[in-house]
Order: sequence, then C-alpha cells, then structure tokens
Amino acid sequence: MDIILLCKALILGVVEGLTEFLPISSTGHLIIIGELLGYTDASSKVFKIVIQFGAILAVCWDYRQRLGSMLVGLRSAPSERNFATLLVIGFLPAAVLGFLFHSAIKTLLFNPITVASALIVGGFIILYLEKRAHHPRINSVNEMHWSDALKVGFAQALAMIPGTSRSGATIMGGLVFGLSRKAAAEFSFFLAIPTMFAATAYDLYKNWSILRMDDLPVFAIGFVAAFFSAMWAVKRFISFVSNHTFVIFAWYRIVLGLVVLMTAYFGLVNWSVV
Repeated sequence: MDIILLCKALILGVVEGLTEFLPISSTGHLIIIGELLGYTDASSKVFKIVIQFGAILAVCWDYRQRLGSMLVGLRSAPSERNFATLLVIGFLPAAVLGFLFHSAIKTLLFNPITVASALIVGGFIILYLEKRAHHPRINSVNEMHWSDALKVGFAQALAMIPGTSRSGATIMGGLVFGLSRKAAAEFSFFLAIPTMFAATAYDLYKNWSILRMDDLPVFAIGFVAAFFSAMWAVKRFISFVSNHTFVIFAWYRIVLGLVVLMTAYFGLVNWSVV
C-alpha cells in the first residue's frame, strides 16, 4: 500500500471538507493543492468526486431533521412543499448550464492559473459587496419566494468557473437579493445537496471507466476525512456568518490567488495552464 498516496488522500479530504462550504472555493483548493502534491492523474478525477460526495453527506447528516421533516411533510405540509420547490427552482440554473457547458469548462478552465484569477476577482467582489449597506428583507429560508430562489440559483451557476466558490456565489448572491446572512448561508447549504448530488452522479457516469478496485483505500480515507472535516466546518461557519462579514475570506482569496500567480510568473512553481 502506498503510504504517501494515502497521506495525500487524507490531506485533500480534509481540504475538501474545510473549504466546500466556505466562500473560498473547494474546487480551486483541490486543483491547487492536488497539483502541489502531484496527484493529478486520471484516478484523481474520481477521487475528487468521491470526497465532494463525503462533504455533502456531512451536510445531509447535520440537517437530517430538517430534511426528514421536508420529506415527511411533502404530501401534507404546504410549507415543506414550498421549501422543496424553492430548492428545485434554485437548482435548475446550474443544472441546465452545467449540462450544456460542463465538458468545455472542465477542459479549458480547470487549472491553477484560472483558479487564482477567479479567487482574486471573487475576493474583490466580496470586499465591494461588504461595503454596501445590507438591509435584509428575508430572515429565514421559509420567507423566500420562488423568484428569490431563482436569483440565488443563477448566482450559484457562476461557480461553474473553478475558483469562484459555489457557497460564496450563493451566499453573496443571497445577500444582494435581500437575504440575511444566516438565511443566505442556510439556503446555500440546502441548495448544495441537490446540486452536488447531481454533479457527483454526472461526473461518476462520465468517469466510470477510470474506477479501479486498487483505489478503494485511497478513496475511503479521502471520503472519511472530507465527511468529518465538513461536519466540523459547517457548524462553525453558520455560527460565524451570523455575526461576522466575509472580509477575512475575501482577503484570503486575494492573497492565495496572488501567491499562485506570483509563483507562476517567477517560475517558482510550474503550474499547468491546461
């Protein structure tokens, strides 16, 4: 058994879990750190799918009571049907655009230089939005209308560009469209469930031929690491966003992006560009 490879799997699993629901782009981090670790072969594509699945299952576990109530009440509770409808509406923009442009985006944009550029641009957008006065009209996801969900859904679709951050796009989009910080974060987490389940299923279908039994220990370690680190991160992030701005995340994005671009410019790291 390759101990070095298992250590890489552990590191990437923890990175996925810690970054998936923060506005700093988990995909971007996996691309950058995966390249630094030299884990960029064909099996790494499936590995990243597996650990993203681990992270989303952590959210399902954290919100199991809320999800259970929604499923049980679909037939009898109008509020639960409305909530499920909001998730479907919010999911549609990313589903349609992802189906149309998934292959082109994976081929052209999944590289550290694109990620670094998107991190920097997204960081400055967050700084700009945080300077604006924020007067929320929606303090709970139960107060959202279908138009609110659709707007947030289009914001989420921007995250198809690696380095943008799905959670960052949906949360900041939610703030722009009138959601409170807590409502925007919670809807972002719930919206991640159908979005990431669909993305995982589609990616597995596209990469099914790459799967090998020999990779199972590596996938298992990454999956478990992503699951538990995501559970830890989600609980603390909800508490954090209720009382803090995202400025610290914006500066982190900008600094990380600049580091990648500077190391590329001065030849310190031979980042791939395709």
